[in-house]
Amino acid sequence: MDISNLMKVFKEYLYIVIGTILMSISTANFLLPNQLSTGGFSGIATVVYYLWKYPAGTVLVILNVPLLLIAFFRIDKNLFFKSIIGTALLSFGINIFERFGSVTSDRFLACVYGGIIMGIGTSIILRAGGSTGGTDLLSYVIRSFNKKYRSSRLILMADTIIIGLNIIFFREIEIGLYSAIAIYLMGKMIDIVFEGFYFTKIMFIISDKHEEIASVIGKKVKRGSTGLYSKGMYSRRG
Repeated sequence: MDISNLMKVFKEYLYIVIGTILMSISTANFLLPNQLSTGGFSGIATVVYYLWKYPAGTVLVILNVPLLLIAFFRIDKNLFFKSIIGTALLSFGINIFERFGSVTSDRFLACVYGGIIMGIGTSIILRAGGSTGGTDLLSYVIRSFNKKYRSSRLILMADTIIIGLNIIFFREIEIGLYSAIAIYLMGKMIDIVFEGFYFTKIMFIISDKHEEIASVIGKKVKRGSTGLYSKGMYSRRG
């Protein structure tokens, strides 16, 4: 491995360390003390934490072990090893930062700042091509069996179910409402880190089968399309 590739790998794992630190702070010092979560396995860990007083970080490791065993045979090995590192660091970080206690007891502030910090941490890890296990790794595993499922939809479904379990266990609808705000802010922060504050996307498709393509875009992708006339300057043909 040459120096440039070595530096690239070092930078990726450094990003995973930074991202997991931010995610640990968000979980241990904002969300968990206020019975909130952004879904995923951390939501299950929150319930277990309040039910049996098991450290949330330890519960995350236990939940991820069987998933990682399956992932070893189903996903790219580079992603697999990054997932192991991310999962271990997140679990360890939550147990460490949990000792410092809650930053705020105001649930609204906790969901806002917890969601923002969680989003920044998650986006840093995603940029490094990593994972911290949980529902995002679960989506990779499911898609390895059937590609037709979209990762975003799988994660949303799993997170919704887990947030619902949190509401049932704590018997407070406000927990679900605040957690929904945290999830929304987390998603927006990921978009901002990847795309910037203002972003649009445009795609040009050049083909003789423009009618068929436009039809598929409308039916499958649920997006509009615009036809443009053009002429090749070399062939002079439209």
